[in-house]
Amino acid sequence: MISKLKAFFEKELSLKSKNEPQEDINAKLQKACAILLLEISKADYQETKDEKDRIRKILQDKFTLSDAQLNELIALSEDEGNEVTSMYPLTSLINEHYSYEQKLGLLDLLWQVAYADGELSKYEDHVIRNVAELLYVAHSDFIKSKLSQQP
Repeated sequence: MISKLKAFFEKELSLKSKNEPQEDINAKLQKACAILLLEISKADYQETKDEKDRIRKILQDKFTLSDAQLNELIALSEDEGNEVTSMYPLTSLINEHYSYEQKLGLLDLLWQVAYADGELSKYEDHVIRNVAELLYVAHSDFIKSKLSQQP
């Protein structure tokens, strides 16, 4: 089990070299973001259609994906997200490539998913708080993001 997880993180989320093509890095970032969004929808143990629809719209808009690309990204992210035991590999990849403003934008998207079903559970709030800490987002910016995305 541990070797399987290690292989997954080495293969999919770590950067093998500084010369890795930008397309590969972008694909990994897309997958990391998709997994984080999906984790928010699962946090309260009630994945709703509204949350799933919101995730699809976010991913399609943010990464300008075709329907086929979107379906593939979601399928891969769901499969790999089921094996994720820590947010750290996802957030460290994001930390390496996103500016602070991009991290705040991602945080806003996480809140949008959490609020998509009309209510915010303590579990969704907890997961987003942990992600924000791993992304080194200031607590004041975490709160501003949360309040700005409330319905």
